[in-house]
Formats: sequence, structure tokens, C-alpha cells
Amino acid sequence: MIDLSSLGLTSDMQVMLMDSLHMFINLFVELTILFLAISYLVSVINQKLPADKIQALLGGKKGRGYITAAGLGAITPFCSCSTIPMLIGLLKARAGFGPTITFLFTSPLLNPIVIALFVPILGFKVTLLYASLALVVSVLAGVLLQSLGFDRFIKQEMLLPSTKASGCAGSDCSASKKAPSIWQTAWKETWPLFLSMLPYMIIAMMIGSLVHGFVPAEFFSQVANADNPAAVPTAALIGIPLYIRVSTLLPLVGSFLAKGVSIGAVMALVIGSGGASLPELILLKRLFHWPMLVAFLMVIFSMAVFAGFTFNILFA
Repeated sequence: MIDLSSLGLTSDMQVMLMDSLHMFINLFVELTILFLAISYLVSVINQKLPADKIQALLGGKKGRGYITAAGLGAITPFCSCSTIPMLIGLLKARAGFGPTITFLFTSPLLNPIVIALFVPILGFKVTLLYASLALVVSVLAGVLLQSLGFDRFIKQEMLLPSTKASGCAGSDCSASKKAPSIWQTAWKETWPLFLSMLPYMIIAMMIGSLVHGFVPAEFFSQVANADNPAAVPTAALIGIPLYIRVSTLLPLVGSFLAKGVSIGAVMALVIGSGGASLPELILLKRLFHWPMLVAFLMVIFSMAVFAGFTFNILFA
């Protein structure tokens, strides 16, 4: 047990700091395992599945690619940060940019865990509308960003294959050493990628942990109550910096509604916090230039606000 009393902190501050520390440890272990596992799996798939096949399945010029990408996002139970390895794999495989971005939006918002929790907590109609809005906006955003040429904001150095000097040259090298297996090659690609992303992951996890520990749940109930006419955009703005999975947030919905938070504000928080987060943005900054990050935030914020007002009109 870590003793924080010597730092002169109040008991409340000590509790918040310990919550942040525990959150950081949990995130570090979880995201490290997920990043390595997903990156390794994606590398194996990219080797076994030809790039032209991936491009055909997720081509940006065919509407089928967007549906496939949305379906892929809907079946992968990733949070906003753990989508990054899969995103990198799709970009390296030169999958269509629009479908790839559609996957980025849908994966944390539409997955089996989220839908399974939505139905018993908020009912079938709310779940259906939520899923439909998230799906339609994600596909439209992917189409729009591709048509506007936002693929030019990809950092091309991240798409280069990981290569390491073998220590020999010429025909003697190929004769004396066997070609590495798919599994060895996958690991040689995964580990350098992980090391290159690790500093960004640590910064992201530190910020996410501090926000988790020092922003009380009561704060949302106070600023996004139903009496506040700006509750929906406020909830979306509050949600985006947080690092909270939709599956973690949904069990709190009943408490928020009981405290006077409107259904629209709750949905805006769910989409804002589930679709984006400061930790995710830090990781995405490793892949994209600023214009793409701004566009990403605008899509999530617009989706959250539009959904919030729609739910208030239909279900208030």
C-alpha cells in the first residue's frame, strides 16, 4: 500500500490520486496486452491475406467497402484507444481511406458489448435509434472525408514496413539463413511499432487516469441537467476529453437520469466519451496531421449533439 500522507494531501486528494494510479496501472497492462495482441494478429492477417484482397473488401470507391468497414467495427469489441492497432493495419494494407475512417468511428460505438448493454438498460427502440444514427453518421463521415481528400493528412512514415538490418549481405546471407516464418515476421513488425507508440501511450494513459481520478461523477449531473438549455452540447464537450468505455458508462445511465439529466445529454455523453478521448487523440496524432484530428473531433461532436437533440425530441 502506498503511503501518501507524507505529501501533505487531504484525504480526498489522496483517494483521487490513488484512483488515478490504479487506473494508470490497469490501463497500462490492458492497453499494452491489447496493442501487442491486436498488432500481431493484424500483421499475420496482412501477410496471409493479400493486400489487393483487403483493398477489394475495403475499397474507398465502392459502397460495399463502407458497409464492410462498419460491420468490422460492429463486431470488434474495442474501446477508442484499442482501435489504433487495427487502424494502423488497415492503413498499411492501403485499404480505402473512407472505409478505414468509418471503422474508426464505429468500432468503439457499435460493438456486441455495447449493444448487449443498451437493450436491457434503455430498451430496444433507443438501442435501434442509437445504432442507426452511429452507423449512418460514421459512413457519411467516411465518404465525406475521402471525397475531400483527407487521406493526404496521413503521416506516410507510419505506413512504411518495419525493417531491420540482418547483419549479413549477399548470396551468403540467403543461403545460410532460412526465411523467417509468418509468426516471426509478425513479431518483428509488432515490437518496433509498439515501441514507437509507447511514449504516446504512456502520455495518453496518464491523462486518462488523471481525468478519471479527479473529475467526480457528480460534476456531469450538475452541469448537464435537464434545466440547462445547453446540456446536450455541454455533455458532448465533457465526454470527448474523458476516457470512458461505453460499456462502463451505460450502467451509470440510470443514476444520471434519476438526477435530472436528460436522455439527450446522456446520449451525447455516451457518444462523446465513447467515440473520442484525449488519450485516443494523442495516439492518433502519431498517425495523422492536425487537420484530420480536427475533422475527427468535429464528426464526433456533431454526432453527439445531433443524437442528443434527436433523443430529447423523441423520448423526452
